[in-house]
Amino acid sequence: MFHLSGYEYFLGFLILASSVPVLALTASFLLRPRTGGAERRTTYESGMEPMGGAWIQFNIRYYMFALVFVVFDVETVFLYPWAVAFSQLGLLAFVEALIFIAILVVALVYAWRKGALEWS
Repeated sequence: MFHLSGYEYFLGFLILASSVPVLALTASFLLRPRTGGAERRTTYESGMEPMGGAWIQFNIRYYMFALVFVVFDVETVFLYPWAVAFSQLGLLAFVEALIFIAILVVALVYAWRKGALEWS
């Protein structure tokens, strides 16, 4: 009924891309070592026996520091293509980038005032 010419390569790529993870998981399941025991199932951390419980509370500052890092890491990802294509973009794109940077500066000042950047 419908004939989509030119999509044969896409279909082949889709089948290949779908089969690679399935084949990798199947091969790892078939080739894994079958030996097991109590020693193999124990938990360890850096080659040492764990001390204390696993359910401990961490300070929220670690999470805040990580979130600030992610925000500015994403900023770099968004600004890099803009910087590469800067010569073809017009004044409007420049103004948009300045607004984007201004919003991120406001976020940085907010995080700084809240103490999210202090590690101690």
